[in-house]
Amino acid sequence: MRNATLEELLREGTKPILVEFDPPRETAPGAFFTGAQELWDAGADVITIADCPIGKVSIDASLLAAKLKRERGIQVLPHMACRDRNLNAIQALLMGLEMEEIRQVLLITGDPVAQEDRDSVKGVFQLNSRTLAEALGGLFEKGRLSPFFLCGALNVNARNFDAELSRARQKEESGIRAFLTQPISGPRAVENVKKARESLNGYILGGLFPIVSYKNACFLQKEVKGMDIDDDVLRLYEGLDREQGEIMARRLCRDMARDIAPFVDGYYIMTPFRRVNLVKQIIMDIRETDDSKSFGT
Repeated sequence: MRNATLEELLREGTKPILVEFDPPRETAPGAFFTGAQELWDAGADVITIADCPIGKVSIDASLLAAKLKRERGIQVLPHMACRDRNLNAIQALLMGLEMEEIRQVLLITGDPVAQEDRDSVKGVFQLNSRTLAEALGGLFEKGRLSPFFLCGALNVNARNFDAELSRARQKEESGIRAFLTQPISGPRAVENVKKARESLNGYILGGLFPIVSYKNACFLQKEVKGMDIDDDVLRLYEGLDREQGEIMARRLCRDMARDIAPFVDGYYIMTPFRRVNLVKQIIMDIRETDDSKSFGT
């Protein structure tokens, strides 16, 4: 079922590959559509689209997802942040997604508004991802909105992972059915994925971020919330040029996918710097080892 929804793929027991591809910050989406199509043709089962990542304005994730699905037939998972909308606005947007036959979303609290924009732009934050899921559940029950397959985030790099697991269980009680994890790059994160598998009932999609350079690794470690780059991984990138960095990224993603295979229901690959060709190769690496159904068995 090439056009199966995420829920259908997970129910079948396949291990879908989701690929996150950031929306453009300009109103000409041609390059985005070309890249998304290439990722889909390479074997991605779902393209996920972030909702103004790091609080910077970009094309609305839901509108872009609707256009991509309508014009290209690509399965999409738009992210929906609580930063910019109250419950009424979110309900209205979900009604629009349903009209476009999209009934799967990733609920996130959202990054704060960028520091340089805070004088003129204020975050809404009426809800967080958990309370939003709970509120939507009430709308589903009352028939004001058709049920959606709700996904949430899971930070496997959290220092206090017991507290993170507690929040994840609350999300499940609120209606979250699947978790997309933060990127996994070391033994501690793998162990936390294992703990999540033992503790949670929902599906788990293991996050993979292809680090492309030493500079990239250092930035992610110091500046990006939820990232935890293992020191051994940092050292591997020292002195590598672009080509060598991409080779290393492929190797580490392949190895990490193998390590987490017994504990996850699929994979969630993030695309760094729009390097579509690199992610296409990683999809191929996972497919060749995975065979979609037997990986990790």
